[in-house]
Amino acid sequence: MGSEPLDEGTIHDILRNERRRHAIESLRESDGLADVSDLAESIAASESGSDPPPTNKRQSVYVSLHQTHLPKLDDLGIVSYDPDDRTVELLDRVEQVEVYMEVVPQYALSWGEFYFAWGVLGLVTLLGVGIGVPLLSELTPAIVSAGFSLGLIIAAAYHVYSQQDRVVFERAFR
Repeated sequence: MGSEPLDEGTIHDILRNERRRHAIESLRESDGLADVSDLAESIAASESGSDPPPTNKRQSVYVSLHQTHLPKLDDLGIVSYDPDDRTVELLDRVEQVEVYMEVVPQYALSWGEFYFAWGVLGLVTLLGVGIGVPLLSELTPAIVSAGFSLGLIIAAAYHVYSQQDRVVFERAFR
């Protein structure tokens, strides 16, 4: 089961549930291994907005993870869940799911947002050069374009380097 690709419908079904998404994110942050009670604590704190979360919330999350979400993720080969030891470990197949979820911490900037902002800033700067905005009028369009292109190349190189373990698509040519 672990080698064939998950179909998009299954992946969307997995990601439709916030607790499953949060479990995957929490496992990724804990180097792929966690205790169910730690996952329940993290998810309950996120859902309730309080740390530590209320006991009844933590218990509710724990039960849903144990009875529903983790067995489902285990059946799909995304995690290895040991219900006796109450431990969960991410498996390599999670990468098929993570391609569809960009894990961005709260108040952080996603790569997509960064590239969009960089492009808008470059365009506005070029317009400023073109209409003669003070200080910007000292630059040439070629220098501005080269500078923003170089910045884009550096950001993209870092992005590629930092995301080496993520696969966007499999090459059709082998």
